[in-house]
Amino acid sequence: MDLVLCHTTADFDALGAAVGLCVLRPGSRIVLTGGCHPTVRDFLALHRDEYPLIERRSVNSEHIRSISIVDANNRDRLGKAAEWLDLPHVTEIAVFDHHLEAHSDIPATTTQLEAVGATTTLIVEKLREKMTDEAGKGDKASLLDPSEATVMALGIHVDTGSLTFEGATSRDASALAWLMEQGASLRVIAEYVEPGLSPQLQDLLKEALNNLRLETLHGYTAGWILLATDAYVPGLSTLATRLMDLTEADALLLGNVYKFGEKDNRNIASDSGQSPVSNRLTIIGRSRIEGTNLNELFKPLGGGGHARAASLATRDVDPLLTLERLADGLKAQIPHPLTARELMSSPVRTIRPETSVGETHRILLRYGHSGLAIVDEGDLLAGIISRRDIDIALHHGFSHAPVKGYMTWQLKTISPDTLLPEIESLMVTYDIGRLPVLENGQLVGIVTRTDVLRELHQQKTREQNSESGNRGELPYCPLPESIEQLLRSHVSPELWQLLSQAANIAQQRGWQLYIVGGAVRDLLLAPNHKLALTDIDLVVDGDGRSSDAGAGVNLASALQKLYPASRLDIHGQFQTAALLWHKNSAFGSLWVDIATARTEFYPYPAANPEVEASSIRQDLYRRDFTINALAVRLSVPRSGELLDFFGGLQDLKARKIRVLHANSFIEDPTRIYRAVRFAVRLGFEIEPQTEGYIRHALESGIYYRIQGENGRVPALETRLKSELKYILQAPYWKVALQMLGDLQALRCIHPSLELNRELWRQLRLLDRFYKRKEEGRGKREEEPPPTPPK
Repeated sequence: MDLVLCHTTADFDALGAAVGLCVLRPGSRIVLTGGCHPTVRDFLALHRDEYPLIERRSVNSEHIRSISIVDANNRDRLGKAAEWLDLPHVTEIAVFDHHLEAHSDIPATTTQLEAVGATTTLIVEKLREKMTDEAGKGDKASLLDPSEATVMALGIHVDTGSLTFEGATSRDASALAWLMEQGASLRVIAEYVEPGLSPQLQDLLKEALNNLRLETLHGYTAGWILLATDAYVPGLSTLATRLMDLTEADALLLGNVYKFGEKDNRNIASDSGQSPVSNRLTIIGRSRIEGTNLNELFKPLGGGGHARAASLATRDVDPLLTLERLADGLKAQIPHPLTARELMSSPVRTIRPETSVGETHRILLRYGHSGLAIVDEGDLLAGIISRRDIDIALHHGFSHAPVKGYMTWQLKTISPDTLLPEIESLMVTYDIGRLPVLENGQLVGIVTRTDVLRELHQQKTREQNSESGNRGELPYCPLPESIEQLLRSHVSPELWQLLSQAANIAQQRGWQLYIVGGAVRDLLLAPNHKLALTDIDLVVDGDGRSSDAGAGVNLASALQKLYPASRLDIHGQFQTAALLWHKNSAFGSLWVDIATARTEFYPYPAANPEVEASSIRQDLYRRDFTINALAVRLSVPRSGELLDFFGGLQDLKARKIRVLHANSFIEDPTRIYRAVRFAVRLGFEIEPQTEGYIRHALESGIYYRIQGENGRVPALETRLKSELKYILQAPYWKVALQMLGDLQALRCIHPSLELNRELWRQLRLLDRFYKRKEEGRGKREEEPPPTPPK
């Protein structure tokens, strides 16, 4: 085990440097040796799962191989973790720090101690050098994840005072600029970096706090204040930001009126109507509420800016009346926020209090959850158990103990009507990763930190597109709000009516309906071309209790009654059904597959999966590639919304084939053939990490071992040969087959099968034979019938 140690009360510089080292040394884990700064704690309450953190008590010291220490070079700053430095089997101890004045008593094998503003800068320089070397060798340099770039940028910002402290250097500035290129989030940085206030602004801050008017609407807090000064005050935007942070306001209008040519220091915030004869008025607007657009609000008065930040400078107007007019407009823009019912995952995976720790661990592994709800015999919520708690119990050898001894039973719960801002506040305040949703005492869903982060990210993306006027970053991808209209324009009126009726039935039964997979992908890739949709996949996200057959089968049965000309095929084992039309006057030849949202588990590599009802997110997670894991919501509310949990839009833009998880090709080797087929057919590239997973799966030999042990060769070979048949029937078969040969993927069918020169020659001869045969058939059809002999 390779560890990266942060000093006690870790700040952003320590955390940022630690995350950077984990990128340099994959597999390393970060240990916060003694808590962290309150601001870092609040940050990790939302973002903990994005970084490889491990608790000190969960570390088995016998497995430690190397230790790296960041932002410290003294044992006293490592707490009890300093004991690990003396372990005889620890072969490497590295120190990275920028505190030159500190005396080091750590037996380091390597030390990097340099005069820069932040330790994170040292790590960023190493990352840049590594990526430059990879590019120079012709390798494809991997990019930082935006979450990694963001926390490293925070480390530099905080320790250098955003490059204003005396110790800041040009190296810090260069590192920060590079991190911005890697996708560091300015919004997150602004949320956790605190700029300083001048003495004048500090006085105005006190005055504003005493006179600020606040009003709560739809779960959001809006505030406004009008301050009078002798002259124009620079830095009002910084004052507005600090005022929002201190009052936790979601939107703020800060007005400053000052006499032009006269001195009058009145505070007129409570003036009822007498406006100065000659004045100048500046109003700063800030909003963190999705759906508000300050630019549109300020424009009619001569101001402007962006959706979340705007300003106004005018003269000879009633300042109080102007401010109140803007406040009324702002309140009118505030939307009703999302509720827990719209965010939650349902149904919830549950276990009993007497379930063993070992069995709980197997369930977590099977379904990929980070925690489970525990219910009693009456199906009432009894507690929550996290993967972290299970790992600790297993570490201490309690695999056979009941889980009730380790569960958290004093829980914070929410109702289906709890608003998103309140959910976010609960998670940050109590450092909660998941909140059970109770309705009439029954557990109906769960909202996780991931659900909240995903919604906040989607809000940010919609806002950025709205501000820039960009109809989507993808050259072929519209904004989510226009996708429903785009879909409608690409299908026949009869098919659109069918989809609308399906959505209405789903809504009446309390379900959500989505169109998923290839139809969504092709729609986004070719919005200006008419699509000939002959195969449509629909997914129903029900409540998990609709029937044994599943919501998908029930919906298909209801539709078949409306369209008796269709044929209904039901596959109850997989909770799917299909409606088929063949040469129908309205639909032509059409196949509509309707499935219940499912999760799947492979009992052994290359097996047929076991499936059961789950949520739309889990259903999309079981798909083969990110570009096929896209969905469009058809039911209301929020019809037309695009669901992209795994970065499929970005991969469409980059023209990449990316797998969803590392074991995908181990579980199903046919995905190797599909990866090649999609790459060649769409003109995409298999991205390097995915290609690495393919090669690892092939080199592991797991397919042959499993086939031999279980005697299940026919099941796997049938699926593989079916995929190979698709490739050989396509016009691009030569390129695809060459790619399969380069990957040595033909060994999936038989260990000794490879694309050698003789096989390639035979295939090309066979291809020419079929082409000639087709040409001859065409000529015979064109020739007139022979004249009968006389």
